[in-house]
Amino acid sequence: QVQLVESGGGLVQAGGSLRLSCVASGRDFSTYVMGWFRQAPGQEREFVAAISRSDGRTTYADSVKGRFTISRDNAEKTVYLQMNSPKPEDTAVYYCAAKLTTYFSPYYTKEYMYNYWGQGTQVTVAS
Repeated sequence: QVQLVESGGGLVQAGGSLRLSCVASGRDFSTYVMGWFRQAPGQEREFVAAISRSDGRTTYADSVKGRFTISRDNAEKTVYLQMNSPKPEDTAVYYCAAKLTTYFSPYYTKEYMYNYWGQGTQVTVAS
């Protein structure tokens, strides 16, 4: 089992940058595919990005491709989401999630595919 704690959210100006972190506790962090999702008020939670266990393969939602970068440090049990040039429509609660699997697929984009979730961190992008 793994517990996830996000941090780094806050208020950012459009066009600025922000980095979210998600620290995992428990064993075998490197056995999990890690993902980021977000949920805006009144909307369903949606996929943002995911990263493979150890070889750096990634997949992104079209809405953030080219602006956001997911990365991980297995030694530090941490996954990051670098948000560059954020837009007001990126305002949401951001959640990290872990999927226990030996594989990676660019189709790991659905909530039900992930086993563990953090509590979320609020990101507000001001115009």
